[in-house]
Amino acid sequence: MSQDEVIRLSEVRMENVGKRYAEHWAVQDVSISIRPGEFYTLLGPSGCGKTTLLRLLAGFITPDTGRIIVDDEAIDPVPPWKRNLGMVFQHYALWPHLSVFENVAFGLRERGVSGAALTTRVAAALDQVGLAGFETRRPSQLSGGQQQRVALARTLIVKPRLLLLDEPLSNLDAVLRSQMRLELARLHRDVGITTIYVTHDQAEALALSTRIAVLSQGRIVQEGKPEEIYWRWAWWSTPPAARASRWPRAGTRGWSGIAVSSASGRRRCVSRKPSARRGDSAARWPGTSSRARGSSTTSRSRAAPCGWR
Repeated sequence: MSQDEVIRLSEVRMENVGKRYAEHWAVQDVSISIRPGEFYTLLGPSGCGKTTLLRLLAGFITPDTGRIIVDDEAIDPVPPWKRNLGMVFQHYALWPHLSVFENVAFGLRERGVSGAALTTRVAAALDQVGLAGFETRRPSQLSGGQQQRVALARTLIVKPRLLLLDEPLSNLDAVLRSQMRLELARLHRDVGITTIYVTHDQAEALALSTRIAVLSQGRIVQEGKPEEIYWRWAWWSTPPAARASRWPRAGTRGWSGIAVSSASGRRRCVSRKPSARRGDSAARWPGTSSRARGSSTTSRSRAAPCGWR
């Protein structure tokens, strides 16, 4: 493997980071440590501060308190274009007037790469995401999943220190979301780059992550491996507004049949929900009554099939 093919596995630390808009704290007193090569997910409902954390790390906004450290270097004063971080946006941000080849090659051209080296690296990046042969197409001629792959290839081709993903699957339909989950898992396994992923989808977080941080009202309320989050959801820490909207729905249909990562890196399927303890109220299982919870028929109908979706 040549020196150009090596992707450095970076470490990230946030120490008491906060960001305020007027009197409102978007995030407050957030401290996290992300190990090299992790797939770390920021999970939470809309407005909890997860995208703000990603934008702070990318350098698009600056923190009002605390500091951000990447590879033992404080990057708060470093402008975004000098941080060497790759970000994939929710809406892909592809140039509609450029071909797939030119979209992917843009970052390399800005770095002075040209000629045969440029062509070879673009071809390798497109092959890595399964788009070999699509070089001459325009973004309007691609499906949503294919556009997302182009955005991934454009980001990975410049060998960033970190891969930042801001709800990249939210605009896809259910079938494409499932396919792209598998693609993201494969890419992370093959490339090994430290990845920070933002989502409000519990199934995505449980299926993809090595560790998950659950955010609520700008603060981290729980952090752990997917199995720990699944079985010991901090329902008591969820704000009333989130409970009213039935997010998160621990123990309901969306939490059955999920593949979670084990400590060894293998994925196993979790298909049963935790048994309710004596004294649990109906609010613990949103959308179900005590009579329904005691019904074996209802329990069977709620158990989603165990698959690698």
